[in-house]
Amino acid sequence: MVSKKIYLLPFLLVFLSNCSSDSSSNPVVEEQMYFPPNDGSTTWTTKSISDLSWNQSAVQPLLDYLELKHSKSFIILVNGRIVMENYFNGLAATTPWYWASAGKTLTSTMTGIAQQDGFLNINDKVSDYIGTGWTSETLAQENLITNRHLLTMTSGIDDYVGGVYSDDVTPSSLNYKADAGTRWAYSNVYVKLQDVVASASGQTWSSYFNTALRDKLGMTGTWIPSGNNVVYWSTTRSMARFGLMALNKGKWNTTQIVNEAYFNQATTTSQNINLAYGYLWWLNGKASYHMPQVQTQFPGSIIPTAPNDMFMALGKNDQKIYVIPGKKMVVIRMGDAADAENLALSDFDETLWTKISALYQ
Repeated sequence: MVSKKIYLLPFLLVFLSNCSSDSSSNPVVEEQMYFPPNDGSTTWTTKSISDLSWNQSAVQPLLDYLELKHSKSFIILVNGRIVMENYFNGLAATTPWYWASAGKTLTSTMTGIAQQDGFLNINDKVSDYIGTGWTSETLAQENLITNRHLLTMTSGIDDYVGGVYSDDVTPSSLNYKADAGTRWAYSNVYVKLQDVVASASGQTWSSYFNTALRDKLGMTGTWIPSGNNVVYWSTTRSMARFGLMALNKGKWNTTQIVNEAYFNQATTTSQNINLAYGYLWWLNGKASYHMPQVQTQFPGSIIPTAPNDMFMALGKNDQKIYVIPGKKMVVIRMGDAADAENLALSDFDETLWTKISALYQ
């Protein structure tokens, strides 16, 4: 018996080798990432629900829900290709809409670009760039605040003024609450990063933004003052372009817009207080999270119905950029508040993702 096994072994090896050769002659080819052209045209390659073998019967319930919840626009990209693009309630593909706090991620990206260009270091004090006295804190307290603290919402500045949540960033409203790095609070003080970037680059915020980011992605849009803030307005497709760059870790086609190491830092847990926050990006799938305006820690993922690897740009009244690396997917939602007015997170996210997931499950 032993001699027969030894005799048959070469034939078995030849057989297995042939099987391997046959399978390698028909390899599975991964679809290449697509980027729409930057020539100002409306060209954008599409992919159908049936091409993806998704569930066509789940499309209409999703669209009905989006319209019911005061959405203005909705886009799904897979590998950069448009799978769904829908407009509701008077908005058109060419009509700009506001990003609200989803635009914080634009500021995060520009800070990384400015560091890449050698204009600043995120670990430097904010006052190194915009001077002292930009808060009402003592000099010692103020000098603890770095650019990174603004990126991570850990400046220690009180998010309330006179017992009321405040977005005022004048010095008299920027008061000490805790040492920088010891407290997470969702605060409009992050906008001081725009002053830092402008001062460091020697350009206006808008001019540097346009040349270093907007135009390189083929986006349109503009920054418009709104109260104590400045808010980005663009078309939904421009928001989708930014989301596609984010999906590709700061890269647009063959150009690295912001270096991948910085972008990876921006989209992973940035401190040990709010695990679901990076550099002005929200992160799904963490063990716990904090909400704006409260100091409570909530257990579990922000959006349990969504993929755990998802990271997000979330803005007031449900402006959304969802980026899902594992599915090579970007989802955009713009519109009015789905329900009650909110700063970033709402119950809308969880139900929306139940309906989005029904497309591909």
